Amino acid sequence: MAVNYYSKEGLQKLKEELERMKSIDRPSISKQIAEARDKGDLSENAEYDAAKEAQGLLEMKISKLEDTVANARLLDSSKVDTSKVMVLSTVKIRNTANKMEMNYTLVSESEADLKAGKISVNSPIGQGLVGKKVGDKAEIKVPSGIMTFEILEISIN
Repeated sequence: MAVNYYSKEGLQKLKEELERMKSIDRPSISKQIAEARDKGDLSENAEYDAAKEAQGLLEMKISKLEDTVANARLLDSSKVDTSKVMVLSTVKIRNTANKMEMNYTLVSESEADLKAGKISVNSPIGQGLVGKKVGDKAEIKVPSGIMTFEILEISIN
């Protein structure tokens, strides 16, 4: 499993989701299975089958999330180098074609939220920006062709 880097908030959110699955969702499904079992013949009990399937899916999600949390690394934003773009950098860029300026924060895949201005470091734009410095131009292949962005500013929030 690959190591993923998270902000403190992102890792906390993962841990809270895992705790919710273990302490709320797991007992709820166990209760559904017990109630369905109490209704009699299990061979023709759709409720029991559905609850068992839901339990299997939940256990798979819990296992995957446990692996993710175990392999997560916390990024200390105070140690992030602002001379070049990297994970947790907030980058102000200008589209050289239409002069539109945008701000993006590069985050791990699971923390990406375009509405909040957080893009994945693994996205085409994220990959195209990583390693660039202020004043550099990044040519990034997007579905509509190649876009050129100028790096205006790099900061850490």
